Amino acid sequence: MTFTTRFAPSPTGPLHLGHAYSALLAHDMARAVGGTFLLRIEDVDQSRARPQWETQIYDDLRWLGLDWPEPVLRQSDRLPRYVQTLERLRTMGLVYPCRCNRADIEAAAGAPQEGVPQFGPDGRIYSGTCRNRPLSEAGATDVLRLDMAKALAALPPRSFTETGPTRTGAHRLDPDALIHAVGDIILVRRNMGSSYHLSVVVDDADQQITQVIRGADLFDATQIHVLLQALLDLPTPTYHHHRLIRDEAGKRLAKRDDARAIAKYRQDGATPQDIRTMVGL
Repeated sequence: MTFTTRFAPSPTGPLHLGHAYSALLAHDMARAVGGTFLLRIEDVDQSRARPQWETQIYDDLRWLGLDWPEPVLRQSDRLPRYVQTLERLRTMGLVYPCRCNRADIEAAAGAPQEGVPQFGPDGRIYSGTCRNRPLSEAGATDVLRLDMAKALAALPPRSFTETGPTRTGAHRLDPDALIHAVGDIILVRRNMGSSYHLSVVVDDADQQITQVIRGADLFDATQIHVLLQALLDLPTPTYHHHRLIRDEAGKRLAKRDDARAIAKYRQDGATPQDIRTMVGL
C-alpha cells in the first residue's frame, strides 16, 4: 500500500513553529518514499473555526513549499458520515447519553487517591455518573459517551506500531489503562455532531492513511483511536509521534503564542529555509 500521511490542523488560530515542524516532517517523509501528503481541515467544532484562519493555513503551508492533492477534506462537510459511524456503535449498545457538565465531573471526582490517575487524554477522567442512562433519555444538551468497559469486552486483543523516536515498537492496548486512565470518552460533543476521536478515526480510514505523523502529546490518545478502529472494523495505520517544538522555557508552543506564528516570521523577512533551520530540519 502506498505511503499516505496527512497534516490536519484546526482553523482556530495561526499556525506556529510546532505546526511547521509537523507539516514539513510529514511532507518530507511522504516525498522521500514517493508517497502522498494530504492536508485535512479539522473544523468539526464550528464554534471556534474561522474562515480567515483556514485561508491562513493554506497561505502559510504553500509559502513553506508544501503541496497536496485537491480538494482538501473538511470535517464540517462530513457530519452525515460521522452520524452513520456513530449509529453502528449505538446498535452495539456501547453509547450512552451524559448530562454532566465540567463542574459535575469535578465534584464527582472527589479527593485524589494515591496512584489513581485523575486526568487522561480527554482531561478529567469521567466517573461514569450517567453510565446507566438509556439512549431514549438523550436530550439536546447531552453529550454521547462510549462505555469503555463494554467496548473492551467486545474486542479481541489489539495493538499498533509506533515508529517515533522515543517509543518505537509494538504497543498492545491495555484494558486496565483504558478503563482507569482514559475512561468513557466523548463520541459526540454538545452542538458539534461528533468529536475529535470519532472524526479522526473515520477520516484516516476514508482517506486511506497508512502513516499518522503527529506530535508526541497525542501519543496517549492513540490507544483510543486504535480501540475505535477495532470496533468499527477499520484499518490501523502505523503511528509516528515526533518531538514537540518548545519555547526557551521548555513549554510547548500553543496557537496563542503569536510571536512564533509562521505568519509573523514571514512578515519579519524569514525564508522557508529559515523556518526549517529553526525547527531542526
